[in-house]
Amino acid sequence: MTFKDFAAEEKLFLRRVVVAFALVVICFGILLFNLYNLQIRQHQYYATRSNENDIKMLPVAPTRGMIYDRNGIPLVRNVTWYDISVTPYKISSMDTLIQQLTPIVDLTPEDIDAFRHALKSGSRYRPVVLKNALTEVEIARFSVNQFRFSGVTVNSYEDREYPYGAELAHVLGYVSKINDSDLKTLSKEGIAENYAADHNIGKQGIERYYENELHGKTGYQEVEVDNHGRIVRLLKDVPPVAGKNIHLTLDLHLQEYIESLVAGQRAAVLVEDPHDGAVLAMVSNPSYDPNPFVKGISYQAYDKLLKDKDLPLINRVTQGLYPPASTVKPYMAMSALLNGVITPQTSFFGAPTWTLPGTERRYRDWKKTGHGMLNVTKAIEESADTFFYQVAYMMGIDRIDSMLSQFGYGKPTGIDLNEEYNGLLPSRDWKQRVHKKTWYQGDTISVGIGQGYWIATPIQMVKAMVALLNNGKVIAPHLLQEEDNGKNRILYHAATPPTQIATAASPYWELVRQAMFGMANSPNGTGYKFFHTAPYGIAAKSGTSQVFSLKENQTYNAKMIPIRLRDHVFYTAFAPYNNPKVAIALILENGGSDGVTAAPVMRQILDHLFVSQNAVAQPVHGQAEGASPVAKPSPGSV
Repeated sequence: MTFKDFAAEEKLFLRRVVVAFALVVICFGILLFNLYNLQIRQHQYYATRSNENDIKMLPVAPTRGMIYDRNGIPLVRNVTWYDISVTPYKISSMDTLIQQLTPIVDLTPEDIDAFRHALKSGSRYRPVVLKNALTEVEIARFSVNQFRFSGVTVNSYEDREYPYGAELAHVLGYVSKINDSDLKTLSKEGIAENYAADHNIGKQGIERYYENELHGKTGYQEVEVDNHGRIVRLLKDVPPVAGKNIHLTLDLHLQEYIESLVAGQRAAVLVEDPHDGAVLAMVSNPSYDPNPFVKGISYQAYDKLLKDKDLPLINRVTQGLYPPASTVKPYMAMSALLNGVITPQTSFFGAPTWTLPGTERRYRDWKKTGHGMLNVTKAIEESADTFFYQVAYMMGIDRIDSMLSQFGYGKPTGIDLNEEYNGLLPSRDWKQRVHKKTWYQGDTISVGIGQGYWIATPIQMVKAMVALLNNGKVIAPHLLQEEDNGKNRILYHAATPPTQIATAASPYWELVRQAMFGMANSPNGTGYKFFHTAPYGIAAKSGTSQVFSLKENQTYNAKMIPIRLRDHVFYTAFAPYNNPKVAIALILENGGSDGVTAAPVMRQILDHLFVSQNAVAQPVHGQAEGASPVAKPSPGSV
């Protein structure tokens, strides 16, 4: 090799050394930059990511608030249960795990099916419940064998229990498992995080309506765990805030007594304090046991309830839809008086039938012989259909719709339950919109006695009567009693504020109330036989709504037709007459059975309240607000 070649080779070597050195410097520079970036600039980010691998936030469910009646009797219980859950990503073979756990915690095919369904819809990194409500024996067996099952844990939780079962189901409702629909609603409201540790949520009744108050605030535990997910130490503990306790206006003893009177019947009873709209009893029969819904009712059991022809899932007080029949006659009379259509001296002849002017269409009275001369007082006492046919004809559907809607018909009452139907107060616009037909005068005549298109709920009937007792002040019924227990303060706020029908000073309010008293106490009154002996004074109005229409010459005979086609029987009443403390509506579908009829049941309820030595605690005392004192007239004075 010549010197020239050697020099060229050396120069090439030097260039390679420089390039290699430059590459090393650049690589070290990149390494140092990344170390600076990771250790200094992004230290907080990666420290947090690291902590998430060994620090867990465990939500802690709050204790659900209790529900009491007006006397402080607990209507629900919070019961502690235990479930066994599995974290899927920690399990190598789920089939093997289930096979091994089956004899230990007595897994049923239903438990396994529900678990597999939950696996498909859940995250593999979140625990999935394998079985709820473990027995003490099952818990003990698993505790002994727990070392064999990584990723399987037993946890405690609280569930609702309803000791009075079907008696209060339509009032209290129930809690049940949080489903996808609930999660969407909670997320939309921005409170899903508050249910991170919960199994259940209120689904019906008071449990649903006051869910936010009863639920409370979820707490959490910040814990350090090892690589097996086991808790090493507690870092931070934020305890949950228990839900608020609430007291209802309901009287449990009165509720149970009324339940015993209508046992076996399709019936609805509402007892309300007319001073403030407080509900003292709400009975809907038949009912259902809410307890199976808490743990998850089976499809077969739920389907049986849905297909039951007696409709036990329906709250007949707020969802039962019936033609209100003659119970509306006092309010029809009041509306006609306030509008100047009639006066207390107006008289009509009550014949056996009434003929629509300009036609040959005849409308029958319930009394085959007719009533003779009628004024408004006698018409209410004897429930004369022909008088109110004439009143309806003179009023017209527009004024009827305007006035009766003010009494609360055709719209929600505002009670603190979500399960309520509007009913239907028919109008000219409604018929055109729904039936695409014009309103005829003949349609108005049936409405005048609470029939035809008109349908209402029992709670609307009581709301109208309470307005009558309060000289036209319309107040919403409610179940929540105002609370003031230190921090647990819940105040009832009416969904619909009070309104006033016409003027409270009108003498017609007292006139109509006296006519209802005459119905129960005058010898010519339709309720005289059952009510006139009450020492405290009862005012009432009965009603009978048809299940099917009679032909023109057909006579109604309950004994000759199937029970399901018999008329529904209603009674509305208030007492004591001089100082009303309760307003009541009673409905027996198809007139009751097994000798049970409406009037004696109504009398038993009132006697239980005001005569019985073992009477329940009385509701609030005092004259109905806005009502002027009325003297108890003798039977012959009306």
